Amino acid sequence: MMGQEHISYINKYDSLSIDFLCDPNNSSLDTALAMVEQDKTPAIFEKENELLMHVNDIDLLVIASPNFMHTPQILRWGQHSITILCEKPAAISEKQVAALKAAQSSLKANIWIAMEYRFMPAINKLVQLLPNIGQIKKVAIRENRYPFLTKIEEWNKDVEKSGDTLVEKCCHFFDLFRLITSKEMKSCVSKVHRGLLADHYGYNSEDDSVTPIIDSAYVLLDFESDDVSSKYAAQQSTLGCLELCMFAEGSRHQEEIIVTGMNGRLEAYLPENKVFLYQRPTSGGLWTDKSKPPPQGSFSEEVFDCSELAEVYDFADELPSMHAGYHYCSTAIEWKYLIDAINGTQDGKPFVPQVSLDDGIKAVEMGIASMKNITNHGDAVSTKVTAHSSKSADNLLDLVLNSATLLSNAHVKETLFGTSESDWIEHEECKVNVQQ
Repeated sequence: MMGQEHISYINKYDSLSIDFLCDPNNSSLDTALAMVEQDKTPAIFEKENELLMHVNDIDLLVIASPNFMHTPQILRWGQHSITILCEKPAAISEKQVAALKAAQSSLKANIWIAMEYRFMPAINKLVQLLPNIGQIKKVAIRENRYPFLTKIEEWNKDVEKSGDTLVEKCCHFFDLFRLITSKEMKSCVSKVHRGLLADHYGYNSEDDSVTPIIDSAYVLLDFESDDVSSKYAAQQSTLGCLELCMFAEGSRHQEEIIVTGMNGRLEAYLPENKVFLYQRPTSGGLWTDKSKPPPQGSFSEEVFDCSELAEVYDFADELPSMHAGYHYCSTAIEWKYLIDAINGTQDGKPFVPQVSLDDGIKAVEMGIASMKNITNHGDAVSTKVTAHSSKSADNLLDLVLNSATLLSNAHVKETLFGTSESDWIEHEECKVNVQQ
C-alpha cells in the first residue's frame, strides 16, 4: 500500500522519474506499473539482487517492503552514495537495532525514515503551538481504529515479520512522543490485549506455535526530568500515555493527541483535523476567589481548523495538485521536504532529514521496551521478537555486528548480492531519478 501511495505522489513531480520497480509479487508489480504516469516505462525486477546491480543509476531508493526486511535493505543499500526513503519501522528486533547502530557511522547513503504522522496538518499545527503552553508535563496519544488491513500473505499479522503492533503501528506514536517532548523515555509499563481479533485475522486456532499480534494496549511512559535538583524531581517528570485499540471502528476520532503544559493545553483531533488551544488563568486575572472554580473568561480557547494545508504550511501553494491519500496529505508534505533536502545537497548543503535513521531507531527501541514491560495481572511478561529472516540477511546482520567495516570481509559481497527470490514475500521498491 505505501509503495503505491509513494508512486502516486512521485507522479506529481516533473523533476522525478520512476526508472525501476522491484517486487517478487506479480500482482503488486502490475498494480504499481499501472499507477506510473510517465512516457518511459520503468524496468521491472522480481529480485533485489538484480536491482542492486543498477545501484549506480539510482539517485533515490524508496523501500516499502515488509517490516522485517527494512534493516537488511538499509544495510545493503546504505553502503552506496544514494538517498534512501525507508518506510517505518527501521527495525523490528533488538538484533536488527544493534546492527543498525553498529553500521550507522559507516553508511554512505542519505537516509530518511518515513514517519509521515509528523506531517499530518493537525499534528504539525499542535507542534507549532507548543511554546504557548509552557513546560510540558503530560502527553496522551490515542488511536481508536479498524483492524490491520490485508497484506500479501498477511505478513503484518505475523509477529516475526511485523515486529508486533507496538513496533509496527506504534513506532509512529513513540516518534511523536519524542518530537513533542524533546526528551528521551526513561521507563515504561504496558497492559495489552492479544488474540482478540484472532478469528478476524484468520489465525489457525489449533496451532499453538503462532503468537497472535497485540490488538490493544495502554503504555505509560516516563521521560527525563526538567529539574533534577528538585526534591520531587522523580515525581515531576513528563509523563506519557499511549492508548491503542484496533477494534474500534466508527469512533468519533481515530487519533487524538492531548498535550498539557504548566500554562495551557493543546488538543488535536483526526479526522476532524482541528487543534484546540487552552490557556490557563494567569496570576492577577479574573480568577481571584480560589475557593470557587475559575470563572468563564479567566481561561481562553482558540480553535485552529487545519483542513486547509495553507493554514499550517506556508508552502502549501507550491505543492502540485495532490490527493489526501490515507494520511491527510502528510505523505505529500513528506515528499516536499525530501525533495528540498535532496536539492539542497546539489547546492552543497548537508542532507538534513526531517526524520533521521537515529530517530527511526529510537522509536523502535521505545516499542521494543514497551513489549518487554507488559504487566497484565501484575505478572511481568517480556515479549521478545526474533525477526523473520533469510540466511543472507542473518549473515549480513552477523557481519555488521562482528566487524567494524562491512566491506572488509569477502563474504559481505556475497551477502549483498546473494538474496534469492525465496527471501521475499512482498517488496514494493522503486528507484527514482531526480532531474534538475
